[in-house]
Amino acid sequence: MASQPEQERRVVEVAERDLPVHCPMPGTPVWSMHPRVFLDVAQAHELICPYCGTRYVYKGKAHAGGH
Repeated sequence: MASQPEQERRVVEVAERDLPVHCPMPGTPVWSMHPRVFLDVAQAHELICPYCGTRYVYKGKAHAGGH
C-alpha cells in the first residue's frame, strides 16, 4: 500500500492565540504553497485544508460561533 504524502498526514494544533487560522501557515515551504484559505476551526474544532489535506485541531476555549 502506498503511503500518503507528508502534507496529507500533517496535523497542526492551534490555540485561541492562533486565530484566525489560515492555510498555508507562515513558514510553510514555498514548494507546498497553495491559495490561502481561512478555516473556522474554533467553531468546528477540527478541519482539513481542502488544498493540502493538513488537519487543524483546535485546542482552545469553545466558541459559540460568529465573529
